[in-house]
Amino acid sequence: MIRRARPDDIAAITDLIYALAEYEHARELCTVVPEQMNTALFGPEPSVFAHVAEESSGSVVGVALWFRNFSTWDGVHGIYLEDLFVLPEHRGAGHGRGLLAALAHECVERDYTRLSWSVLDWNEPSIGFYRSLGAEPQDEWTTFRLSGEALRALGT
Repeated sequence: MIRRARPDDIAAITDLIYALAEYEHARELCTVVPEQMNTALFGPEPSVFAHVAEESSGSVVGVALWFRNFSTWDGVHGIYLEDLFVLPEHRGAGHGRGLLAALAHECVERDYTRLSWSVLDWNEPSIGFYRSLGAEPQDEWTTFRLSGEALRALGT
C-alpha cells in the first residue's frame, strides 16, 4: 500500500534515509535526526512531503521524500523527488513504481507539469527502472552544489 506519511512514520522514514545513505556509500555524510524530519514534514510550515510504501504487516519498507519546485518556463509548480528508497529485500514487489505513481498522480491532480529527480551515474539498476517508466535523462544539465565552507564564505 502506498500512502502519505504520518507522524508515527518518522522513525521508519529516518531509518530509510540512513539505509539510502549506506546504499549510496555516503553513510558518514548523513546526520539527520528524527526531530528534524518531524519538523520538516509535520511542523507549522512543512517544507517537504513524503509518501511511504507499507507492507500488509504494517511495516514501512519504502519512502519517497519530495518538495514542490517551480518551472518559470511553464509558470506552474512541479515535484522534485529528493529521495526514493525501497529496502533491498522488498524490491521487485512494485513499491518503487507505486511511490512514483503516487507522485505522478499528485502532479496530474494539481496540474503540475514535471516530476524530476537525480540519480547517481553508477546506479544502473535505478536508471534502468526509471527508463522503463518512460523517464528521460536530462544529460545536458550539470548539477552544482554549494555547501560547507564555500557556502559560508559566500553567505557571509
